[in-house]
Amino acid sequence: MSLWNSLLKSASNQGIYRVPIRYLNLLEYQSKNLLRKSNVAIQDFCMIDDSGTNELQGFNAKEYVIKAQILAGGRGKGFFDNGFKGGVHITKNKDQISDIVGQMLGHKLITKQTPSGGIPVKKVMIAESVNIKRETYVCILMDRQRNGPVIIASPAGGVDIEGVAEKTPDLIKTIPIDIFTGITDEMANELSEFLEFKGNLKEKASAELKKLWNLFHLVDATQIEINPLVETDDGKVIAVDAKLNFDDNAKFRQKDIFAMEDITESDAREVEADKYNLNYIGMTGNIGCLVNGAGLAMATMDIIKLYGGEPANFLDVGGSVKEEQVRAAFQIITSDPSVKAVLVNVFGGIVNCATIANGIVSALKSMTLKVPLIVRLEGTNAIEARSIIKQSGLNIETAENLDDAAQKAVKSIN
Repeated sequence: MSLWNSLLKSASNQGIYRVPIRYLNLLEYQSKNLLRKSNVAIQDFCMIDDSGTNELQGFNAKEYVIKAQILAGGRGKGFFDNGFKGGVHITKNKDQISDIVGQMLGHKLITKQTPSGGIPVKKVMIAESVNIKRETYVCILMDRQRNGPVIIASPAGGVDIEGVAEKTPDLIKTIPIDIFTGITDEMANELSEFLEFKGNLKEKASAELKKLWNLFHLVDATQIEINPLVETDDGKVIAVDAKLNFDDNAKFRQKDIFAMEDITESDAREVEADKYNLNYIGMTGNIGCLVNGAGLAMATMDIIKLYGGEPANFLDVGGSVKEEQVRAAFQIITSDPSVKAVLVNVFGGIVNCATIANGIVSALKSMTLKVPLIVRLEGTNAIEARSIIKQSGLNIETAENLDDAAQKAVKSIN
């Protein structure tokens, strides 16, 4: 996770700001494909989608689980805009599957975690049902307090793990993992025993834990949560449900994984910003912000609110910004109709203020800016940057410092 996203997430968790944060989210079938490629034991499954893909013909099982694929929980208790109830169905009759899928594809599924209008279903997963004898919980994640990965395990799986930790902490085991040695045989056996797998199931569970670690390391994951990891009535150990999070700083190494992201539910402005390597978060205020760096971004938000304003977004251009990115940033910011003023706050360290100034001038010459623009530039080549803005003859108000800039931005809309 980038520092920028970490700071925003921390602020959001503390209730300071309520802002949406964009991470890579995979649909359930995509996560299970990654597990399958690493030989982690999962239910067999096939896919049907609205583009014509239909893998059902060669897929056979004693019982089928039909699951609508959207990035939201509570699917089983949800309902569709056509009146069809439930985003998860179970049947033993293969002939019923097409009718059930037909009620899902192309329709919006509404759950407690979706917008009120629901999310359109474009893919449906049909999985082999398994008879679960017992459920456990396993999670590998990066732990900031331990400066590295840990594995968390509990024999009480299939439920809210936070509740287990609060009421019965003795049912939670946490073990740090050495990033170089990974999960050893000794550690895997200790965890399998704690998870109450007996006999040959203990060996199977240990093998699955090691496979999960290999996947975690291979894909630059920050979290792999298996809830539940089950024991079936025919003596198998299977990961029934999985949640994977990834390090966005490893995107250059994990291009295939990040290319799987379903952007249909994402904010179009965030998607556009990502194309230009810009960090954008849409908010509900009316002062558009263009900044460089996570710390300065948070400070800018604070001082706007201090003077009675509300930031409409955060757009961080980073440290190696080019003029093309600045132009794109302005177009993204001003595409929001709620933006009534734009505040540019850049402190040039690595960033060349002259690059920012040229980008601003170029952007304004190619578009019509109908709202006030306040610019504060300080640091590397700031004097040259101010000269570029002054000589442009454009209607740009400059500020001496951040305090001055924030006051001018708030005043311009009041």
